[in-house]
Amino acid sequence: MSSHTFVDVQVRRDDLRTTRVVEGPVPGAAGLAAGRAVLRVERFALTANNVTYGACGAVPGLEYWRFFPAPEGWGRVPVWGFATVVASETPGLAVGDRFYGYLPMSSHLEVEPGPVGARGFADVAPHRAGLSPVYNTYLRVADRPGEDTAARAALEAEQMLLRPLFTTAYLIDDFLADEGFFGARRVVLGSASSKTAYATAWLLSQRRGGADAVEVVGLTSPGNVAFVEALGCYDRVLTYDAAATLDADVPTVYVDMSGDARVREAVHRRLGDALRHDCAVGLTHWEQGAQRRSDGAPPAPLPGPKPTMFFAPGRWRKRDADWGAAEVERRLAAARDGFSAKVRGAGGWMTVVEGRGPADTARVWCDLVDGRGRPDQGHVLAL
Repeated sequence: MSSHTFVDVQVRRDDLRTTRVVEGPVPGAAGLAAGRAVLRVERFALTANNVTYGACGAVPGLEYWRFFPAPEGWGRVPVWGFATVVASETPGLAVGDRFYGYLPMSSHLEVEPGPVGARGFADVAPHRAGLSPVYNTYLRVADRPGEDTAARAALEAEQMLLRPLFTTAYLIDDFLADEGFFGARRVVLGSASSKTAYATAWLLSQRRGGADAVEVVGLTSPGNVAFVEALGCYDRVLTYDAAATLDADVPTVYVDMSGDARVREAVHRRLGDALRHDCAVGLTHWEQGAQRRSDGAPPAPLPGPKPTMFFAPGRWRKRDADWGAAEVERRLAAARDGFSAKVRGAGGWMTVVEGRGPADTARVWCDLVDGRGRPDQGHVLAL
């Protein structure tokens, strides 16, 4: 496929498993306006987290569809990856500069950079106004002459796959600890095989033996039980249908990565007032997120606390104000290093699987949407 062709993988907003490939001229090919730049998307990661972006694309306060506008009825799912400047009419931004950040499943992206600094820039395009700075910021990738190309590619693959997910996990762990776990002695994580869930479980497991230790229980599908148990960061692993067997008198926090209404109902009805907080994070089971009764009526109110959406950028802003950006980054990096050591290498928790082209991208996306992704794999794609 020519590098002079723009390639875009789009999904139906009302049916995430329906995709199409749109081709056209590269943005800016007919002339680039002053203050604009074009990035060529090199590689990006696809995980269940991106399914959540699609499922929550129109949710007020999240609005993931706004980042990369698409024709009516279609959406461009945000992903995390690396890109190189191929055209620039922006001072301080040169052709060949590389950046890490929020990208579409596309070959190119036109941006409107704000002030460009040593760390990078923010896209200040009007359609991104009011959206989270965490998602609008593009971080500069330092040029390291002589660096081993294969080693760099492996490290960047890990960064694409794990940095966003681990950051969310770190902020969940920080939030729960800051709240004294709402008085709970147990944390139950739904979709326990997902990378965000087991990163959270790993962080929670680091508290074992301490004053703030909690029991960490994972809920997963029968086919993923062995994988989740082998991680060693969960104290117990249960299948989803066993959620109704949880000890009903143990104060509990539920961290929900799946968004499965049936599992949430089982947890709430089993625990009732013993459920101290319901932390809604993801929608890996997006089609089960809004189950209704067979007669079409809305589901009955659940006992226990109302589910509360966890928005990682909001927690980041709080810690940025509390500690300062440099300290947040330092603490996060220190925690991430320990987690990365468990994930990478022989015997690690994740194998990186590379794909190329729109067909591979659409296939991996649909596998994730339909819950067919393997928990021991991380997918990195290139268009």
